[in-house]
Amino acid sequence: MKNKIILFILLLFPLLNFGQLSSEEKKAKIDEIVNRIQLPEIPNVEVSVLDYGATPNSVKNSKKAFDKAIKALKKKGGGKLIVPNGEYQINGPIHLTSNMELHLSEDVLLNFGTNPKDYPMVLTSWEGTMLYNYSPLIYGKDLENVAITGSGTINGNGKEFWQTWKAKEDPAKQKSREMNHNATPLKDRQFGEGGYLRPQLLQLVNSENILIENIRIENAPFWCVHLLKCKSATLRGLSYDSHNSNNDGIDLEYTSDVLIENITFDNGDDNVAIKAGRDDEGRANSATPSENIVMRNCLLKGLHAFVIGSEMSAGVRNVFVQNCKAHGYLKRGIYFKTNPDRGGYIKDIYVDNLKFDKTEDLFYITSYYHGEGSGHNSKISDIYINDIHCEEVTGAAVVIQGFEESKVENVQLKNIKVNKAKNGTTITNTQNVVVDNLIIGEEAGVPTAAGKDVGKN
Repeated sequence: MKNKIILFILLLFPLLNFGQLSSEEKKAKIDEIVNRIQLPEIPNVEVSVLDYGATPNSVKNSKKAFDKAIKALKKKGGGKLIVPNGEYQINGPIHLTSNMELHLSEDVLLNFGTNPKDYPMVLTSWEGTMLYNYSPLIYGKDLENVAITGSGTINGNGKEFWQTWKAKEDPAKQKSREMNHNATPLKDRQFGEGGYLRPQLLQLVNSENILIENIRIENAPFWCVHLLKCKSATLRGLSYDSHNSNNDGIDLEYTSDVLIENITFDNGDDNVAIKAGRDDEGRANSATPSENIVMRNCLLKGLHAFVIGSEMSAGVRNVFVQNCKAHGYLKRGIYFKTNPDRGGYIKDIYVDNLKFDKTEDLFYITSYYHGEGSGHNSKISDIYINDIHCEEVTGAAVVIQGFEESKVENVQLKNIKVNKAKNGTTITNTQNVVVDNLIIGEEAGVPTAAGKDVGKN
């Protein structure tokens, strides 16, 4: 084993007080965020999708029935749309409205079709750039008081069709990034047919007072749950089985005041990724960072557990992650990534009490993700990682990579135990990094003497 160490203190600093919070102060800040989040207020009106022609357990398309039911609810001022047990074929997106709850009963399966022509273009974003593309399978824009509840399942049929687009997306992806850098007017950012940019499974845009609770998400075309420019959201009790390319579990972008709790992840990419726009466009939206986010009591399984970036150009701050446990293998446990195309900042991040089985890298901060970019170094500072345990690391336990002219600053690593690791630490271009009780491998005890006469006069 390389770099078997028990205690590493970087620089010649004692334990510093660069803004870390006491347990009581941390709890108060978390409570402040959670108490500020508003659950949606849904009118006491109920309709069943069956009353509008939906046909469960049939190959018949129920898309029109969902549209009619939602339209009827809107005329009533909102309410709960009940989807009774059964499998529903839906060839096209469900577009939600304000003051509405979509309730999926326990044995519901929403089976979405795979004909791109059924998904009209809507305003969305794709990997951090605003544009028009195929509608997500469940979509809402400019909403307030919206909920998706119940214990039914949403199947995006990503493996059956959309996954084939991964190999074809690069020209459109690069075009979108050029539009970002060139400030192309939004109305001219039209993708869709021929672009091969896969739609998200569930996306809400510019919406507030959101509840997504207890549903199961399977087989997404692209990102699973994406909140874009949203505020005041509760996501809890979700479960996942989605392993296609870019199947992030939850992506928060330009979004604030969010509670993520009691979620069982099992997806093919990041479990939770906090983002805030890409490059020039993101920096132009610095007034709307992603901030005030609490994630707690989740079961983690996927590629990476908790991620910030790489699209974070408007900034990410004031994030609390607590009491989560991973099972199985993860490529990276805690992963903050940016590069000199991004700018922006990552700061005031508190991660406490996480347990991992096996990772390639446990904790990784990099300022040069993909080794690309120039001119816009990000500022990474005030990161507090506490009480982390990992059984085995096949790569490095701790990696922090800053730039000489833009150092990663004010990082505290405290009470971290890795039972087995190939490599210990790589920490470069940093300032005020403090490590206290970092144990990699077996903890050393009282040193043994070289011989019985050593040290005698």
